[in-house]
Amino acid sequence: MRLMQYVDHIQQNFIRPGSAVIQVKEAPAFAIVDGQFNFGQVTAMRGLEIAKQKAQVAGNATVFLRNCNHVGRLGSYSHQAATAGFASMMVVNAPGPGGVAPFGGIDQRLGTNPISMSAPCGDDALVLDMTTSATAEGKVRVAHQKGAPIPSGLLIDSSGNPSTDPADLYADPPGAILPLGGPLGFKGSGLSMMIDVFGGILSGSGVCRTDLPRGANGVWMYLVDVSHFVEKDVYDSLMEKYVTHIKSSRRIPGVEEILLPGEIERRRASVRQTEGVEIPPETWRQITELATRLGATLTA
Repeated sequence: MRLMQYVDHIQQNFIRPGSAVIQVKEAPAFAIVDGQFNFGQVTAMRGLEIAKQKAQVAGNATVFLRNCNHVGRLGSYSHQAATAGFASMMVVNAPGPGGVAPFGGIDQRLGTNPISMSAPCGDDALVLDMTTSATAEGKVRVAHQKGAPIPSGLLIDSSGNPSTDPADLYADPPGAILPLGGPLGFKGSGLSMMIDVFGGILSGSGVCRTDLPRGANGVWMYLVDVSHFVEKDVYDSLMEKYVTHIKSSRRIPGVEEILLPGEIERRRASVRQTEGVEIPPETWRQITELATRLGATLTA
């Protein structure tokens, strides 16, 4: 789905493949990394490696990323941190028109501003990966390409009316995604604003900018080396008891199992690896059209 967006941003010189990813400032427990508009995934992986190296020595580390473009799924990086023995917290700020209205507002003023937290758990990890908006923009885009409605309570049109039509988000003038929380949306809205501070202002990426595309993200990565604070056998024992405690709760009717953060994603990934990933027809049409335009070979 993002392939067409990435190619467009390359052609507009927003994404600059091959640009050097540099550290502009560092100390034993922190660094500021400038991706110089390389692919976000390239910059984020470099930032994660720097954070891991520093946290191994100092016990914890903060790394800010700027000029790094769309990084993809934030939980991918926090998951990697956790399986390497780190607890982590990561946020992404998306400057410019982000698609989300502040609580009580109509106009787009916030990004979907995701947050991810992770911790080692057995042979895998606990991974919370969520947007501070009622839904991710990517899910709205998928529904739009499928020509399917979205659930109520996620979107408003340009006049502030509730909408289930994903096309309203991309109309002219555009609608907006609502902040997380429904009637308590001030919580999601407030959390999103603080992510703008940490991911946008402290990283130097900025907020409310109009000179960058939506994908030009600012990122904050915070890693804690668990071994510096808790002995591994103690940590593992406490985590095992905690998981058992949570899952042993009585369940309301119709609920078969209480799931941990990231558990359903791990199961879904296993299914995808054996059954493949479904691509909406409209997305495949766009990919085919793009391949033809670029003279690329495309195999189904």
